[in-house]
Amino acid sequence: MDRAILRNIISELKTEQLEQQDILIYLLHKVQDYYESHYIPPEVGEMIAEELNIPPSKVYEVLTFYTMFSTKPRGKYIIRVCTSLPCHVPGGREIVEYLKKKLGVDFGETTKDGLFTLEETGCLGLCGVSPVIMINDQYYGDLTVEKVEEIIESLKGGDAQ
Repeated sequence: MDRAILRNIISELKTEQLEQQDILIYLLHKVQDYYESHYIPPEVGEMIAEELNIPPSKVYEVLTFYTMFSTKPRGKYIIRVCTSLPCHVPGGREIVEYLKKKLGVDFGETTKDGLFTLEETGCLGLCGVSPVIMINDQYYGDLTVEKVEEIIESLKGGDAQ
């Protein structure tokens, strides 16, 4: 990422009258969205620290605390599977097993083609329509293995959901 682009993003955030600590989180979201691989490279984390005049350790602390951020490249589609009890009981376990087998990856891994990253998450707040997954910013509920298979095949075919 070019430093000028980073400064422009920071400037936009500062006009929103955010607190310094809030700017960091918003900035990390925007920077991560800038990269097709949905991550923040270490050198960009260093640039962020310099531009915000905060220690690099503070940037790294936030990057590693929140699960929505990543310091390593991820797939085009990030599949977050709710593994809390309300999703686990009505078929969530079967969905997890299916996804791991279908994609050939475990939680925290990315498919060889770079298309999918599988992540485990806690409650997504949609217990009434469990089991639930989130792919990038889209939620899917009332899932079965068959419905998940349709979603995955659709994404593989280029039909973004």
